[in-house]
Amino acid sequence: MSPDRIINIGIMGCASIANRSLIPSILSLNKNFNLVAIASRDKEKSQQFAKKFKCLSCHGYQSLLEIKKLDAVYIPLPTGLHLEWINKSLDAGLHVYAEKSIAMNGNDATNMVQNADKNSLGLMEGYMFQYHSQHYQIKDLIKLNAIGNIRFMYSSFGFPPLDDSNFRYDEEIGGGVIMDAAGYPLRAVHNLLGDDMNVTASALKISKNFKIPIWGSAYLSNHKGLGAAIGFGFDNFYQCKHEIWGSTGKIISNRVFTAGEDIEPEIEIETELGIKKIKIPKDNHFTNALKEFYALIFDENLKKKHYGEILLQSKSLDLIKQLSLEN
Repeated sequence: MSPDRIINIGIMGCASIANRSLIPSILSLNKNFNLVAIASRDKEKSQQFAKKFKCLSCHGYQSLLEIKKLDAVYIPLPTGLHLEWINKSLDAGLHVYAEKSIAMNGNDATNMVQNADKNSLGLMEGYMFQYHSQHYQIKDLIKLNAIGNIRFMYSSFGFPPLDDSNFRYDEEIGGGVIMDAAGYPLRAVHNLLGDDMNVTASALKISKNFKIPIWGSAYLSNHKGLGAAIGFGFDNFYQCKHEIWGSTGKIISNRVFTAGEDIEPEIEIETELGIKKIKIPKDNHFTNALKEFYALIFDENLKKKHYGEILLQSKSLDLIKQLSLEN
């Protein structure tokens, strides 16, 4: 395939994130993607989505994979369904963009990555915040030593309790805070500070009602003495921020994971010279992430980069769970 080819893409599942954000972004990138079909186990729901977005309706996920002209698939299914349907999609020769968390554990992630690699297929995990201009700006400030040498990072993502029926409380399909909110600050630490940041300690609170972790924290460090703490939860006062401490100043930024396309996030830099605030223009990280997915389809090195990110993320989430059990 050449990088100027339009990719025929299908949607596996009628999740709210697909309806609200990903499908509109796919349609906006009509020079990159052609939306072919939407699949659901609920025939009526798939028909409603297909009518809304002017594409084919597929009853059942397997029927989507049987469409011969597909090149790629977006999978917003719960994590517990990923191993089966990501591998079936890869076996069908399709590039896969799947919502986080991509795997229930590191072993499943390894299985998916090996399957993608042997077939030279793209496999990407949906942490869209990395592709927002706010995140790129923070990364640039670190590279430019705007606050000197980095000493410590704190990142948090937590929100109030969800409705009891929310799938995030269902352990069998990947519920629990580890597979959800914990993944965001974890990915941010690796992306901003480096892949050598290893999980060395964690603590988790198990819900008595749902028997799953609902809030917690973890600590990461590397051999150079750099540390980072992350906090996450479903039963919290809302938090969604980075605080990065350097030798000559600090960076604070809010809405780091949830800056929607109508939001202008702000980055605050504090040094001995005072406080400087940078207003970030509105951006659409869903669209930007899809551009990354499109690029990796044609770039073998980019495929490998994403394989590595998936493995590091999944194995680090395993460590958060394991280390908390040892305490």
